[in-house]
Amino acid sequence: MTTPPTPLAASARRVRSNATPTALIGTTLFALLVVVSFLGALVVGAPQLDATTISGPPSASHVLGTDYQGRDNLALLVRGGADMVLLALIAGTLTTLVAVTLGSASAYVGGRVDALLMRATDLWLTIPRFILLVVVASTWRVQSTVALAALIAVFSWPVLARQVRANVLSLKEREYIEAARLLDLGPVHMLLRELLPSMAPFIVVSTIQSMTQAIYQQVGLAFLGILPLRDNWGLLFSVAYGQNAIYFADAAWSVLAPIGAICLLQLSLVMMARGYEETFNPRLRSQR
Repeated sequence: MTTPPTPLAASARRVRSNATPTALIGTTLFALLVVVSFLGALVVGAPQLDATTISGPPSASHVLGTDYQGRDNLALLVRGGADMVLLALIAGTLTTLVAVTLGSASAYVGGRVDALLMRATDLWLTIPRFILLVVVASTWRVQSTVALAALIAVFSWPVLARQVRANVLSLKEREYIEAARLLDLGPVHMLLRELLPSMAPFIVVSTIQSMTQAIYQQVGLAFLGILPLRDNWGLLFSVAYGQNAIYFADAAWSVLAPIGAICLLQLSLVMMARGYEETFNPRLRSQR
């Protein structure tokens, strides 16, 4: 007798066999950006200052031009991608972890615990979170990528927590969940072995979407000059914009290059989220 696959195994099999072109293209683009950002930073040395090529246009020696200090824009992009990608990965993962923990616990336990957690979530949703993030990040002078990612996660979990709660409440009514509850397997087993594996597709897509939001917030903080002064696409954009590079044809590449890199990263994540959502839910493909 063949044992039916677990929800997690079924989701993984669906990805391998039915991944949409959108998901594959998005994943390939994201993987390429990750490889270039992390391995390229080891290969490409720190760009040198050159007073003879300040704010230069693209050329054979400088494919994307140079910045206001004569540094090669392409080298700056390669060295500045790792920090942004790493922060997005950590912040997206932490946001999802907090939201899944609180949302699933609230829905499964119910009663006063559910009411208390949801009131706290509603209260957190009423706060202008990005403004508070700016205040906290500037006051604490956050220097670590991990610390900044954790701070972004603290301000990003409420909406996702409510979505997780709604999913768990829906799953609790399924027959196989009711059967498992009758076996009195305990809340930890129910959440980790029965409920959360069934939500794996939703969790994957939500993590990717949380990464896109983390990038937006990171760029916003960089534009306001709050991020640590190290190689970062957001900081490159902020500095170039502050030097009025956008108003000069040759110097504009210092602004357009990091913007293009950020857009490519966001495009890859959006395509992944949309593609995997269609992969896990074929009905979405039929609606296109």
